[in-house]
Amino acid sequence: MSIVCELCDASAGDVLVSTDQLRVILVDDANYPGFCRVIWNAHVKEMTDLSADDRNVFMQAVWKLEAAIRAVMQPHKMNVASLGNMVPHLHWHLIPRYTDDAHFPNPIWAAARSDAADQSALDARRNLLPQLRQTIISNFAS
Repeated sequence: MSIVCELCDASAGDVLVSTDQLRVILVDDANYPGFCRVIWNAHVKEMTDLSADDRNVFMQAVWKLEAAIRAVMQPHKMNVASLGNMVPHLHWHLIPRYTDDAHFPNPIWAAARSDAADQSALDARRNLLPQLRQTIISNFAS
C-alpha cells in the first residue's frame, strides 16, 4: 500500500517561489495571514537526508522568507519550525505571531483564546498579503 504525500504535489497551494530544489507557498489560513511554508521538492523526511550543500540552500530559503515576513507583516514574534509528524516530507513552517492572535502565546494548534484578535486586526494583516507576496518574490529573485 502506498501512502499519498500531499507535499509531493508541486502545484498544490499558492506557490510564490519554485526552484528545482524547493518551493515557497503562502498558506491559506484566515487566522494567520502571512503563514508560509518552505517545502523541499524531493520526498525526504529529515534535514540530515540532504547533503550539506542542500541543507544550506534550504535554510537560506527559510531565512529569506523569514526576513520578508518580518519586514512586511511586522509580527511580535516569528514561529519557525520543522514539524512533519503527520506528513513525513521535509518542510518548514513560518508563522507570524501577534500578542492578539487566536492562540498567543501558545502554539497555533492549541485551544483558541476567547480574547483573540478582533476582525479589524485580521483584516489589516490580510491587506498586507499582496505586499508580502511581492516582497517574497523579490527576495528570492536576488
